[in-house]
Amino acid sequence: MGRIGVGAMAVVGLVAVAAVAVAGVAVGRSVRSRRRWRRVLGVLRELEDACETPVGRLRQVVDAMAVEMHAGLASEGGSKLKMLLTFVDTLPNGNEKGIYYALDLGGTNFRVLQVQLEGRRSSIFPPEVEQQPIPQHLMTSTREDLFDFIAASLKEFVERKEVSFGYSPEKRRELGFTVSFPVKQTSVSSGILIRWTKGFAIHDMVGKDIAESLQLALARNGLNMRVVALVNDTVGTLALGHYHDPDTVAAVIIGTGTNACYVERTDAIIKCQGLVTTSGLMVVNMEWGSFWSSHLPRTSYDIDLDAESPNPNEQGFEKMISGMYLGEIVRRVILRMSQESDIFGASLSNLSIPFILRTPLMAAMHEDNSPDLREVDEKWREMLEVPEVPKKARKVIVKVCDIVTRRAARLAAAGIVGILKKIGRDGGSITGGRSRGDARMRRSVVAIEGGLYTSYTMFREYLLEALREILGEDDARHVILKVTEDGSGLGAALLAAASHSSTPPPNTVDSVQMP
Repeated sequence: MGRIGVGAMAVVGLVAVAAVAVAGVAVGRSVRSRRRWRRVLGVLRELEDACETPVGRLRQVVDAMAVEMHAGLASEGGSKLKMLLTFVDTLPNGNEKGIYYALDLGGTNFRVLQVQLEGRRSSIFPPEVEQQPIPQHLMTSTREDLFDFIAASLKEFVERKEVSFGYSPEKRRELGFTVSFPVKQTSVSSGILIRWTKGFAIHDMVGKDIAESLQLALARNGLNMRVVALVNDTVGTLALGHYHDPDTVAAVIIGTGTNACYVERTDAIIKCQGLVTTSGLMVVNMEWGSFWSSHLPRTSYDIDLDAESPNPNEQGFEKMISGMYLGEIVRRVILRMSQESDIFGASLSNLSIPFILRTPLMAAMHEDNSPDLREVDEKWREMLEVPEVPKKARKVIVKVCDIVTRRAARLAAAGIVGILKKIGRDGGSITGGRSRGDARMRRSVVAIEGGLYTSYTMFREYLLEALREILGEDDARHVILKVTEDGSGLGAALLAAASHSSTPPPNTVDSVQMP
């Protein structure tokens, strides 16, 4: 054999060896890829198992909520639930007439509203509303400086709005004041500021009556207006719900944060024995974000999130169900998956940034119905500044969103049923001396507000589905969740109207037939 032949055979041999090597590398990569993918699926299965909320577990949460409510009513500090008295024992009923005002101090802005009522239920004229930012320096100044600014703005607003029917400085006006800061209520129109949040640091206000500080500022600015109701936004939501529907017995806010309140019998409030109200009832602000039970399906991601939060071991329920945290839980899960596999594409350094995945963005990805999940790809690339996301990775992202959202919605439903159970509206009450089998379930309306429920379709559907599972189809038909809008504004004005009525009509809060 000549040299050329030998050389040719050598080349062929080298090519064959190279081909085998390349094939071996490819197979190795494929095997490693499959292993990484299995690890991702393992994380997903682990999450799904940890977040499981079968109806039996939800009923345990219902029972735990009712028990904690009893404990919180029995003694101060007896429960994670604060069960705060609001001293609101008269809710609007639709017969209110006149012009009332509301001030909503919710953060770096405040809103003022003028509401006109004509005495016919559900006939609220479109309110006049104005929003103003609070100058930065006033957030760290003195209480007089802050409330003088607010009072002066409120006076200008009243003068402009009343010019058409003749502004009178002598006329006294009633105001509902909504405060979105921690306040210990001392009467329906007074409360002590416990602490500031949201960037405020006015030290001479802490421990003082926040309504009185506003009242003094109104007097200094020559505005004849009386603060007749000091409320939080949840109580305002209940007032607005009751104005439209007298069967409203509770209110829930599920948005960035979450809370609930309901109508309770005063004789059930053991920690304030001797408390007497005209109606025999009172609205209780649960502060249910702080609820906790061993029956809640907590994951390692929840534990880490809580430990790294500014308020560890607090607001446990809120951290599992509210809009502030759902996106963050999803981020933590997918970060763990990205550490197990490269299926999410290039470097995901931005995924290490806490709270970069906001819940509205998560909802948009979760509800992407396009065949190729194009919305997921676009939102993911926009958020993390990465190239195109593989389709199977998009499916994983949607699945994680679904697991976290479903758990949150079903736990929120259990919380609502817990309230109904406490007041005997869960289908287990006995009425009219009849047996449980003959008892007729009473219509119970829960006013509900917050973007997580109103704007996130999947969250709402999961919540309603769980409500039916827990109560059963027949009893669930008698529980109605009604969306309200602007309880912090309209609700506060309506409470001012209800509080102002010196001789309220018979259909006030005591018309809410409690067990």
